[in-house]
Amino acid sequence: MRHLRTLAVSLPALGLSLAFAPSARANPRPLPFTYQHEQLGKGEAELEQFVDYTPTRALAIPSGDLAWYGLTSFTTEIEVGLTDRLELGLYLTLAPAAPQDFTSTALPMNGNGLKQRLRYQLAPTAEWPVDVSLYGELAENEREIELEAKVNLQRRIGLARVIANLSAEREFYFDGHHDIVLNPSAGVTFEATPAIQPGLEYWLHAEFPEESPPHPTPFGLKPHSYLGPTILLQFGRVWWTNGFYFRVSNLNHTLAPGEAWGNVWLRSVIGIGL
Repeated sequence: MRHLRTLAVSLPALGLSLAFAPSARANPRPLPFTYQHEQLGKGEAELEQFVDYTPTRALAIPSGDLAWYGLTSFTTEIEVGLTDRLELGLYLTLAPAAPQDFTSTALPMNGNGLKQRLRYQLAPTAEWPVDVSLYGELAENEREIELEAKVNLQRRIGLARVIANLSAEREFYFDGHHDIVLNPSAGVTFEATPAIQPGLEYWLHAEFPEESPPHPTPFGLKPHSYLGPTILLQFGRVWWTNGFYFRVSNLNHTLAPGEAWGNVWLRSVIGIGL
């Protein structure tokens, strides 16, 4: 928890200190999980820092009692506009180990590793009735190699922006098994002012083993749906997006030690135009 408190203080302070520096243009994400259609222009760059947090349960050492702890993961991304419609993203993912005084701990959503992705607009923003972009990603970490594809859709209706990502992954685990993962997301944001944009977002994670799936299906392999409010704040070339989500699937399930999909989920993203 100490590193979360430090990050919560340091990231906003850094953002505010750089907010009004000249020349750089930001491309804020109004929703923490769902990619919008707007992208960086040719030669532009942006640095983004993601933090994911969900309360999970483990067994305390040496008592063996049930205890709560915060499962966290961090992602740092550099985005670069290769052309006005093609964007490159390079990621570093970090999943801190659980505290040493716990056992039966959960695995975070991401492992320690790298990601690379391209995002391409089929047409400039607002030229089509529905904006469409395509997204491809390769990820490598200590657990697996992932291939991910997305179709990103967007439509502006007055002050509202409706955004959806249709997304699927093929996962190749180093222990020999393979999974298909569906992780679509969608949301709506409202441009109350250019600096403040509240919204609502839904996201799903559903994992399907290609080999013989266990029966009955364990909680970790069931579809997990989350829904919650979001807020985008912009400070010049710095922006900060937060989402607080409630798990709206498996509502009667009591979280057990080692299960990663908590009752609530927080994602915070801060971006700085370089």
